[in-house]
Amino acid sequence: MTMYQFDELEAKLGYSFTNKSLLREALIHSSFANEKVGENSNSNERLEFLGDSLLGMTVALLIYNKKPDMSEGQMTKLRAELVCEKSLAVIASEFDLGSYIFLGRGESSGGGRNRPSILSDAFEAIIAAVFLDGGYEPIQKLIHNIFEQQLDTQAPGTRDYKTRLQEVIHSKSGQSLLYELIDEHGPAHNKSFTFNVILNGEVIGTGTGKSKKAAEQEAAKAALILINDFH
Repeated sequence: MTMYQFDELEAKLGYSFTNKSLLREALIHSSFANEKVGENSNSNERLEFLGDSLLGMTVALLIYNKKPDMSEGQMTKLRAELVCEKSLAVIASEFDLGSYIFLGRGESSGGGRNRPSILSDAFEAIIAAVFLDGGYEPIQKLIHNIFEQQLDTQAPGTRDYKTRLQEVIHSKSGQSLLYELIDEHGPAHNKSFTFNVILNGEVIGTGTGKSKKAAEQEAAKAALILINDFH
């Protein structure tokens, strides 16, 4: 990875590393490290271990402060939904993290750059790298930017808007439902996305959010309101 690419990723994260080697280590998959024995290329596994704990704690604190009416069980369920491998892989994809990861030849040719486990592990490793480089405040800011709006569109124990819309639409045969990105603006570390949800070629809802996932949820919510099935 070139210094330009480091700068590019840092801009997306909204954080500039003092120690660039921490960012590099966070992006080294074990398959790459195993091919570079003796070349001082440690994998990101130790950082991923630390990042997993930091992420869980920070998201738990965010839920605790943002959702004062939730029970312990509800908070536990919501945290699990937010920090599961699938969710983290989606977040990593929004940063285009796969293009920056150092992979071994076999893993790279086998589709490793899109593998959810690799993406989610790298994201957790980056959380740890930011913490070791700059302390707790910058990871708190990064995590809040990513998850805060999701907390406004997700509630434990209920189905999300996209799932509900899909259930409503697919209760009738022959329906085609898709989401289309129509706008993306703002600096790399604070982007805003707008999506249309399209039913059989017709726009039935539009939504904007700080992540693609959040924008899709808002579009689905708008569509449910349009078809009077919002609850």
